[in-house]
Amino acid sequence: MQNIDAVFSRLQRSTFRQRFHLGAKERQYCLDKGAETIDRHAADFVAQRLAAAAPGNDGKQTPMRGHPVFIAQHATATCCRGCLAKWHAIPAGQPLSERQQAYIVSVIHRWLVMEMNTPARP
Repeated sequence: MQNIDAVFSRLQRSTFRQRFHLGAKERQYCLDKGAETIDRHAADFVAQRLAAAAPGNDGKQTPMRGHPVFIAQHATATCCRGCLAKWHAIPAGQPLSERQQAYIVSVIHRWLVMEMNTPARP
């Protein structure tokens, strides 16, 4: 796993990753549900969609819309095992440990906090 500050520094230089932002509905969802619930959703998504050594439909298992966590996963390159290997040095081909899953949730959480503390885009 990489240092989170270093990962975010690299992500800020990615044109693709920088295009992801929360819309009004996702922002309101975060406000309505609260950070604890959103973190639980993130942990569930990671456990169900990424934790296996070879997730089904890897690379396509995380939609780009529909939930703040999905958007955050694409913004933070925590959306598939290939991105986790490339951006976070979490090797593909082996199940994610509890520590790795917690790291991924912390990356998603940090991005969501940053996004919620940035003025909404028109």
